[in-house]
Amino acid sequence: MEIQKKVAQAAQPVQAYVAAFLRWLLLGGVVGVAGGAVGAAFSKAVTFVNDLRGANGWLLYLLPLGGLLIVGLYKLCRVSDVGTNEVFESVRDRKAVSFLLAPAVFLGTVVTHLCGGSAGREGAALQIGGSVATLFGRLFRLNEQDRHILTLCGMSAVFSAVFGTPMAACVFAVEVVSVGRFCSAALFPCMVASSSAFGIALLCGVSPERLPVETVPAFSADLLWKMLAVAVAGALVSILFCWAMHTGAHLFKRFFPNAWLRVVVGGAVVIALSLLLGTTNYNGSGMAVIERVFEHGAARPEAFLLKIVFTAITIGAGFKGGEIVPTMFIGATLGGALALLIGLDPAFGAALGIAALFCGVTNCPLATVLLSIELFGGEGALFYMIVAFVSFLLSGRFSLYSSQHLLFSKLREEETDVCGH
Repeated sequence: MEIQKKVAQAAQPVQAYVAAFLRWLLLGGVVGVAGGAVGAAFSKAVTFVNDLRGANGWLLYLLPLGGLLIVGLYKLCRVSDVGTNEVFESVRDRKAVSFLLAPAVFLGTVVTHLCGGSAGREGAALQIGGSVATLFGRLFRLNEQDRHILTLCGMSAVFSAVFGTPMAACVFAVEVVSVGRFCSAALFPCMVASSSAFGIALLCGVSPERLPVETVPAFSADLLWKMLAVAVAGALVSILFCWAMHTGAHLFKRFFPNAWLRVVVGGAVVIALSLLLGTTNYNGSGMAVIERVFEHGAARPEAFLLKIVFTAITIGAGFKGGEIVPTMFIGATLGGALALLIGLDPAFGAALGIAALFCGVTNCPLATVLLSIELFGGEGALFYMIVAFVSFLLSGRFSLYSSQHLLFSKLREEETDVCGH
């Protein structure tokens, strides 16, 4: 009898782990399939409207009208003040993300890209994923802790479907909300969700983003100082980008407190700047410019600054979208231009620049390394890691997300629990 009791006690932890495995295999898979389908539709829609705008330049002049449509849509869905920061807060607190955020940010981002606003897809992907996961959390009647993990699963799923980077998507969702606190319990569920979403996106014909680096140099002292130059420049520019994004939003709200007027003014400014520069390179996501840097080594030295200005105006005025593709644009053009100055291959320099900027603005070093490997290939993994970790340290407390908590100091082993700024 005593032996049976001991066997039963020993089996309890095993049963708990098996039950958790099966439970999250189901829940993560369901959210992954749903997120993959929504993410694939979102990715296709954004690609379609960008191509449509490229073939019809006059659509840029509809940007103020598109802004009014976005404001009206958000007011109709009652999510006017809801964004990526609120999704982060829902993971940490008891706040729930409205399911209506998903259609609002989906359509809002599509309209922004259609009319030439400078924005990406990542912010929308995280918001859509968090919104979809909230719905499933209610359907399955999950407790508070499990709903938080399911929200991370939703974020991983749509990010993976949109970018085609399941490893980075899994770790990014776990790492980005509270830097320094790694929720290991969410790793398996997020892996299931991101992998499922990636598979669904492939079935739907969404090609993963890949920016192959053909020439990766051998490690040397000469290469090391060049990498450090890119890393330091990337950290400084990431600080500038974060400051510009937060300041732009603050100034627009201060001088144009009316949301309707704010988007009209912002849209008009973007149109004026585009006409003044005589190019549409800084409208939309800018993936074509990024690809040109990798394929032809074409990088104008002022391009990264102009993209910062366009994106800060677009998002600050109230248009919808993400900041990560603009971050990649800034990193690629900065790294490519620096590479031409210091004697690196422009494509390799662009990859280093993207790693530095992504880590600097998100404070996610592990996700940055995985993202770099998935985007550029594994041959330069050590170099991307060095640049990312240097940028992570030198970017300080700055972050694109004001609700991101930096729980530990980057300078010493001590808790800080400050928000990004």
